[in-house]
Amino acid sequence: MFAVVRTGGKQYRVAPGDKIVVEKLAGNAGDRVTLGDVLLAGDGSSLKSTDGLTVAAEIVAQAKADKVTVFKKRRRHNYRRKKGHRQQHTILKIVAIGDQKEQKKAAPKAEAAAPAKGKVTKAQPQADAEVTGKPTENPAPDNAKAANAPKPAAKKAAPAKAKAETGSTKNAAPAKSGGKKAPKAK
Repeated sequence: MFAVVRTGGKQYRVAPGDKIVVEKLAGNAGDRVTLGDVLLAGDGSSLKSTDGLTVAAEIVAQAKADKVTVFKKRRRHNYRRKKGHRQQHTILKIVAIGDQKEQKKAAPKAEAAAPAKGKVTKAQPQADAEVTGKPTENPAPDNAKAANAPKPAAKKAAPAKAKAETGSTKNAAPAKSGGKKAPKAK
């Protein structure tokens, strides 16, 4: 079952077991909250009546969002104002919608018993999946033997021809390109 609830001026689609981040609500972690402003409710593709329907939730934590910097400036008037703001949030875990409570999701026994190697299944999270392929070499080896190994020789470019410098021109500024300028094209 799902429901669309409104809290803090925003709407959220929720189902039992979901965690959502909403605007600050009064209460401490572990407290129960009832969201009464249910806009829509349904089960699968069929809609249910929302008369008297409530959504029960549990407060997981009170948190703050990332800092937002507000900077105002007026050109050529030496006017600058800088303020920061961190919005307060409440993290909720939806416990029940109406009388329907959260159901523990159990993995099917056939799928959980023998997951295929190297493939990710619903019962097997992405982090636990076995990675196939050849790993890349560590660019900074740990052992001293590999660290002191000679590096392959890089191709060297031919040295540029150096001008013969005399004592008087050694510290002189570079000469400007002399000669006549090309006539302007009309």
